[in-house]
Amino acid sequence: MKLIKFLFAGILFGIVMTKSEAVSWFRIQEMFRFESFHMYGIIGTAVILGAILFAIIKKVKGKNINGDQIPFNDKNMSIPRYLFGGTIFGLGWAMTGACPGPMFTLLGHGTWTILLVIISAVAGTYLYGAFRSKLPH
Repeated sequence: MKLIKFLFAGILFGIVMTKSEAVSWFRIQEMFRFESFHMYGIIGTAVILGAILFAIIKKVKGKNINGDQIPFNDKNMSIPRYLFGGTIFGLGWAMTGACPGPMFTLLGHGTWTILLVIISAVAGTYLYGAFRSKLPH
């Protein structure tokens, strides 16, 4: 029963993704072709909202699903690392027409072909974890 708030947060997220058309492959294509500001507006709003929510979580010492305080660790802002990772992420997004949030929303919509994208994303995440210690910092 204590997990019900997370279920409602996920449902709300799916509704917002759908109503904002962030799950639309055509909207994503417009963004990558620089034909529309729509997706840039959504992403900008998400970044600003995320920054505000992170500040609130830090201030009130928010807790995770297990009741532990959420840690905020300093990041190593190595430019090549983020440039390479961002390029891979962007290529995957452009090829599939979905970033991680819309992937699960599309699955909820019954778009079963997105399962291939989800499986690929999970496999890529697993491989990164397996090879992380061998990658340049």
